[in-house]
Amino acid sequence: MLNPTTAPAAPAALSLADGLRIIRAEFLESPGLHLTMKQAQRLWNLDAMTCDELLDALVHSGFLRRTHGDRSRGDGYVRADSQH
Repeated sequence: MLNPTTAPAAPAALSLADGLRIIRAEFLESPGLHLTMKQAQRLWNLDAMTCDELLDALVHSGFLRRTHGDRSRGDGYVRADSQH
C-alpha cells in the first residue's frame, strides 16, 4: 500500500495552450493525417468535451478543417491546407 505522503502526484491537467500545441505538432509532423473525434480522443487521451474544444479552436483558427467522410473513413479533421 502506498503511503499518501510518498505516493506519486497525479499528472496535472492538460492546459488549453499545451493541448493546442500538441495537436498542432502532431498534424504538422504527419502530413495527410485524418482523425475522427474518437481517434483523437484515444490518441491524446482526452475526454470528449476537451477534445471537441481543442479541435474546434483549431478549426476556428484556420489550422484544421472538418471533413465529411464516407462509411469507411467517417467525419473527421485534417489540416486546412491538406488536399484530402
